[in-house]
Amino acid sequence: MSSRKGALPETLSKEDLETMSEFRYRLRRFLRFSEEVTHAAGVTPLQYQLMLQVRGFPGRSWATVGELAERLQAAPNGTAALVSRCEAAGLVIRKPGEEDRRQVRVHLTAKGERSLLKLAALHKPEIESFGWTLGRKPGRP
Repeated sequence: MSSRKGALPETLSKEDLETMSEFRYRLRRFLRFSEEVTHAAGVTPLQYQLMLQVRGFPGRSWATVGELAERLQAAPNGTAALVSRCEAAGLVIRKPGEEDRRQVRVHLTAKGERSLLKLAALHKPEIESFGWTLGRKPGRP
């Protein structure tokens, strides 16, 4: 997202603005839905997002705090605090890395896995309402 100071923004059509408005509306509806179902399940939206990123990390079922910070677009220290709250709630556990014991890996507990799967099942139809088919990355056939 770069913009030059003093440069005029690209001209947008009414159709462009309507499409952007619809996208933001649908995104906000999805986020409100997610907030409601996660709170009803006894976790916060951020706890759900962290569990989803741990279990959904590409190629493995764990992630480091730094990787989670990137996936959540959050500061590493804030992510570490979120991991601590999830650990206190019994949703995740920290384990030292196998090759480098200084590396801390975040894994879901059995309770975290159950909570994630229940919430993910509730989110699936909402995500599919955007035209995405789960099991296939957006933009791929």
